[in-house]
Amino acid sequence: MDLRELGRRAGSLHELERSIPAPADWRVELIGVPEGAPIDLRLRLESVMEGVLVSGEVDAPVTGSCARCLEPIEETLELDVQELFAYEGSTTEATSEEDEVRRVEGDHLDLQPMVRDLVVLSLPLAPTCTEDCSGLCADCGQRLDELPADHAHEVTDPRWAGLAQRFGVGPGAPQADRPTPAPGTPGPDNPEEN
Repeated sequence: MDLRELGRRAGSLHELERSIPAPADWRVELIGVPEGAPIDLRLRLESVMEGVLVSGEVDAPVTGSCARCLEPIEETLELDVQELFAYEGSTTEATSEEDEVRRVEGDHLDLQPMVRDLVVLSLPLAPTCTEDCSGLCADCGQRLDELPADHAHEVTDPRWAGLAQRFGVGPGAPQADRPTPAPGTPGPDNPEEN
């Protein structure tokens, strides 16, 4: 952004509306701004004693996957920004660490690092498709929000699975028409049982 139109007189104001294509790296693991997607900037640049105050709104489309159910997510981040770019030799520049304040570079402002930081730091690390997304069923992998409220899977402790099967309880149990021998009676399953 060229600042020659704005000048250094305190109170000078310049409004900027622009759409810029997003670079490839504006993302976190599960969600991000697609490369080339339009980032809309509506900014006011105001000359103040210490530098240029940039304020306004940034809209960025994001796509990704829900961290709970893996459904696709598409939404637009609507972010407010207010940032001071300090003039070289100003008190703000002299009293601030290098990474604490942005700086005016000659007659130009580089807005991209400010917009990138604003957008990427606003991305959720664990995005969800809805606030109350229940995720996936641990047993069948289907979305819990699409299953009936009484959805459940019978789980037999593996240490008791053989016993449960023998006595007709749980998955893989003998059919109802198959006679079950009395406990302690030798049978075809275990002829040595006493």
